[in-house]
Amino acid sequence: MVQIIDARLLAVRMIYPTKPFHFEGTVHKPSHFPSRDNAYETGCYWQTVYLCGQRLGLRLAPQSGPTEGVELRVFGHTPIEGEDLDTLEKELRWRFDLDADLREFNDRFAADLLLGPAVSRWRGMRVSCAYSLYEFLVVTIVLQNATVRRSVQMLDSLFRRYGTLVRFDGRELYTFWSPEEIVSVSEEELRSLKLGYRAKSIQRLTRCFADGGMDEASLRGRDKELVRSELLKLYGIGPASVGMLLFELFHHYDAFDTISPWEQKIYSRLLFSKEMVPAEQVLRDVKERWGSWRMLASHYIFEDLFWQRHTRHVPWLEALIRL
Repeated sequence: MVQIIDARLLAVRMIYPTKPFHFEGTVHKPSHFPSRDNAYETGCYWQTVYLCGQRLGLRLAPQSGPTEGVELRVFGHTPIEGEDLDTLEKELRWRFDLDADLREFNDRFAADLLLGPAVSRWRGMRVSCAYSLYEFLVVTIVLQNATVRRSVQMLDSLFRRYGTLVRFDGRELYTFWSPEEIVSVSEEELRSLKLGYRAKSIQRLTRCFADGGMDEASLRGRDKELVRSELLKLYGIGPASVGMLLFELFHHYDAFDTISPWEQKIYSRLLFSKEMVPAEQVLRDVKERWGSWRMLASHYIFEDLFWQRHTRHVPWLEALIRL
């Protein structure tokens, strides 16, 4: 039976990102598959976190005025102290890359024929990730060799079995479980959730984190290749997954060294107007175009495409997503 928490408002705090800042483009990524731990409506974003010793519901909303910023509302069931609020803000500043300096990126590529229009539309958009490292790794595992619809089904099954439902601000969203909470769960039990071979990967990953074999904080701000080598030690995590982690979670803007088959098809269309171009050619072209900014540049173009999907039908893209 799913545990349910009815959370109340605990605190309100203003957060000030570096400028320029694009709230909507930062908190909501249409290219990401839907997950029941976060939600977005125009001008407002909700998510859950397991932090400061409790499961919290968060609401982020932009605030205009002379000191433009983001209002953070924190919901939970146990009072949260000032030090914990500082810890929470620090975590959010990292996850949403709120201290990024993108002035060089904006100036350098403003006139780029392909990238420039996206930079203009989404100026100040940051790479962001709602998840902890462990949570993101679970997501990458359910994404492996599956359609988006199938990945959504698998994560929903995990949430219903091991997650906690938090009711707050008129929303009901799941929080992830901690590794310690499911470390004793057998591979057979995980397979019963129709995870297939991914059950073994999640079990071994969970054990690694519960035993202290991986420390996310120690990898933040470290050399890209060092982080890559540490992540590749994890069972069931390959180069494509590590590439996503290096960019979205650890903010290496040049982490475009591998490409998955479905992304290859999208970049082939965007960069070459062809159905399929060899992966090596895509990677080479991206590096020549955008250098050390190549993953962030690709992110702008990619997200711009998926935002356009809200207003116009793109048949070839729908065929790839299959949601």
